[in-house]
Amino acid sequence: MNKFWLLIYNIFILPSLYLLLRIAGIFSGKIRTGISGRKRLFEDLVLNNRGLDKTKKVIWIHSSSLGEFEQAKPIIEKLWQQKKFNIIVTFFSPSGYENSKNYPYANLITYIPFDTKSNAERFIKIVQPDLSVLMRYDIWPNFIAELKKFEIPCYIVDATMRKNSSRAIPVIKSFHKGLFADITRILTVSKSDAKAFKIFKVKDEQLRIVGDTRFDRVYQKSLSAKEKKLINPKVFEGKKVFVAGSTWEQDEDVILPAFLKLAKFDNEVLMIIVPHEPTVLHLEKLENEFAGKIPSIRFSHLNNYSDERVIIVDSIGILLTLYTYADVAFVGGSFKQNVHNVLEAAVYGVPVMFGPKINNSQEAKQLAERGGGLLIRGKREAYRRLRTLFSDEQLRNTRGKIALEYIKENIGATDKIIEEIENII
Repeated sequence: MNKFWLLIYNIFILPSLYLLLRIAGIFSGKIRTGISGRKRLFEDLVLNNRGLDKTKKVIWIHSSSLGEFEQAKPIIEKLWQQKKFNIIVTFFSPSGYENSKNYPYANLITYIPFDTKSNAERFIKIVQPDLSVLMRYDIWPNFIAELKKFEIPCYIVDATMRKNSSRAIPVIKSFHKGLFADITRILTVSKSDAKAFKIFKVKDEQLRIVGDTRFDRVYQKSLSAKEKKLINPKVFEGKKVFVAGSTWEQDEDVILPAFLKLAKFDNEVLMIIVPHEPTVLHLEKLENEFAGKIPSIRFSHLNNYSDERVIIVDSIGILLTLYTYADVAFVGGSFKQNVHNVLEAAVYGVPVMFGPKINNSQEAKQLAERGGGLLIRGKREAYRRLRTLFSDEQLRNTRGKIALEYIKENIGATDKIIEEIENII
């Protein structure tokens, strides 16, 4: 990295970031957890590193948080099967680390130290990676500089770059130009991402277009989810199922009135609603929305199911499996700020509905362009879409097949990434 920018980063930017983190820690338990979790980081790292098989090469894989780690899992698990690598996994976020510290397919799981020069050098000297893999965007300048100094190859995987990214603003662009120059390989999701990286003078030999491991991950998970029986199949006999996943109140303000209107005309429709945050208050609010209009039951009470038309899910971590029951799906966040993962629904070959806020998701845009996804802007349009899809089985199946084909066309990024890793290690 350019020495000038590294100096600016260490003198001005990094201390400011650290100060803000400390201040934020006063108000956020999550941030305090991340800070306290690093107190014995190096001592634990030395102890745990001693138990590794020194005859094996070391691959260090870093994810910022839980979402990025989901994208890393197909790569890690394929490498683990080969039984010839020590796999070190690091996280920046407490949510990633706390939810993954018992993950069985890594030899060592830890936080990444804060990005000072001394921390980066110390970490690399202890771990001695033969290759580093950074998922998506969590790229720390001092770590990149130290990896370069020790001549350790560094890959960015599932890399994306928008044409209008803030990283392309002139001064910031110069900073990132130097940062990307020290990366060995940038493995992008698409051609447009690779083209956008060239704005930073990234060389052709650094770039590879390999696709997105999220498709591989969601397809893998769907195969095992189909084997699970979370709900008694008798619940769905003679029913057409609408699953609304990861919903916020803004989504529910649109979807619930549309479904209630549909239910007046179609006695066969059943709704499973999975709120993004199933707090007590949120669950009670949902129950009140249906009270006196249509019978509902909580997921945890399904042993007492008595032909209720709405199932309100009061558990977390089961959405992907619940999509297996869907004939039509809605993915939330799309009326609030950013749509959640549309792939989790599309992988089951069902039409996927979502609201207008999808700029964060190329997958939602591409599904909509193909016809496997349906963009809705309000209650009336939501009702029209639902009534059309539930009354026309052929149309429903056709749109669902389009969604599934989109998934299948994009599977295979993991194998390409493994090949890139094996070519250099």
